[in-house]
Amino acid sequence: MSADTPRRIVLLRHAKAEWSDGTDHDRPLADRGRHDAPAAGQKLAQTGIAFDLALCSSAARTRETWKLAVQELPHRPRTTYEERLYEASLGELIALVNETSDEVKNLLVIGHNPGMHALADALSGSAQGDVLARMNRSGFPTSGIAVVSFTGSWKSVEHGVGTLLDFWTPHS
Repeated sequence: MSADTPRRIVLLRHAKAEWSDGTDHDRPLADRGRHDAPAAGQKLAQTGIAFDLALCSSAARTRETWKLAVQELPHRPRTTYEERLYEASLGELIALVNETSDEVKNLLVIGHNPGMHALADALSGSAQGDVLARMNRSGFPTSGIAVVSFTGSWKSVEHGVGTLLDFWTPHS
């Protein structure tokens, strides 16, 4: 693919998790999360985006969210469970995206807040309609999805490079 290839990065925050006595990394989904994750998968399918790669945090709640959401997709993308997505800062998230092979046209990232919101906001130099205001007003709740488009190499992803095309939450 050439450097001017249009690409999309879709950010999915994990579904609602239980609070437990175990470690934060091992928290499972709550009943609401198990209900919302398939709805997020349906929304991902409705975008019509054929994902080439899904990067999923290694935390239990993100893996469970992805397991429920991916069942709704017509095509299951190659999935990499990435330890570095757990508790990643904005800079670490951008660095991870920069590592993506240019063979990948459409990337899905399943992760956590505040990182998913920070990344969507940072990449969005522009937005369609009121979508950026809606995202910032909602605070990127669990099972939220942001779709950002940009042109170029994954190595060129930086602040303001993209356009926020869509933002969705299951309870909006």
